[in-house]
Amino acid sequence: MVPERAYGLAFWATSLPPSLTLELRPVSSSPAPLPVPVLRTVQVLGGASGGAHVRSLATGLAARGVRVTVCAPVEAEGEYDFTGAGARFTPDAVSALRAACVEADVVHAHGVRAGMRAALALRGRRVPLVVSWHTGGHGPGGGRLSLLLERYVARAAAVVLGGSSAQVDLARLRGARDARLAAVAVPVSSGSSGAPDHGKVRAELGAIGRPLVIAVGSLVARRGYSVLLDAAREWRTLDPMPLLVIAGEGPLRAELARRIQAESLPVRLLGRRRDAAGLLAAADVAVLPSRWEARSPLAQEALRMGVPLVATAVGGVPELVGEAGVLVPYGDAGALASAVAGLLGDPGRRGALALAGRAQAMTWPSEDDTVAQVLSVYDELTLRRR
Repeated sequence: MVPERAYGLAFWATSLPPSLTLELRPVSSSPAPLPVPVLRTVQVLGGASGGAHVRSLATGLAARGVRVTVCAPVEAEGEYDFTGAGARFTPDAVSALRAACVEADVVHAHGVRAGMRAALALRGRRVPLVVSWHTGGHGPGGGRLSLLLERYVARAAAVVLGGSSAQVDLARLRGARDARLAAVAVPVSSGSSGAPDHGKVRAELGAIGRPLVIAVGSLVARRGYSVLLDAAREWRTLDPMPLLVIAGEGPLRAELARRIQAESLPVRLLGRRRDAAGLLAAADVAVLPSRWEARSPLAQEALRMGVPLVATAVGGVPELVGEAGVLVPYGDAGALASAVAGLLGDPGRRGALALAGRAQAMTWPSEDDTVAQVLSVYDELTLRRR
């Protein structure tokens, strides 16, 4: 039986003048697509260390439509301008962190201490925690307190991201339920792509007519600067005598300065420098004497620029550098001094390492690769909650 309303409509249509036509279209019964919810993430930073990576990550995530809040010290915002990257910034006070986490879909802490603070802020909430250890793992021999801290954070995290295979292995050893390799790309600095005046830089540092050796990093015990000063003492017999400059700041500054003065070492402490990439580009050799490194920014910058690198064979350094650098045991000042002196006296070897370093850097992930991997982890964790 045809409904009465259909008869009425058909009769009305046939009574229209021939010059007019009537087109009947079915009304779609499919509902309009629902808007995709915006992913909200909080990036927790415990200090200035790791700020360049968080800035890069915030830029890439915001460009992909993710709502990013960075919770970090005020000085880190001043140095890295997270708001300029498209993120919302909030100071790292406990109350501010808890408030930021209320509406978060994923919280991502950078460093073990930041992971501890984030885990405490999320207690009682079903918000997944991601912890990156590329900037904060203490590595073997960090003491009982560090061990307990790493265990707590590893077990509290839904996913631990390690900047090297050694970091991933350490996270699993500490009890992480899910630990993955997530190599971090260091943003390309202006010193990497520009054409700085190396002569001017060397003149400023007092390295005219003598080799320039550079180290970059905070003045803390794990950087191995006491061993580096032991090596610099041996360089006093070289002619011309190399100048070692250290760009960085930290609690060991006074102790290192006393040694430099007392032993008349050819070393300058430059403090924190915003132009560290330009200084590195002007150097003859870069040196990394650390006790522990996951994925060293200095090593990445040096190889990318073609600056020969001497580094300790610790943590993720061998995996990162491959055959493109000279590796020595940690704590062996003689081996460190000999490796640097050997390179300074062999321009051909330095040239070969420069080419090998640039080739090695081409194998590393880009910033886009890093952001895409992190975003895939966020998507996976948020899907689990639905």
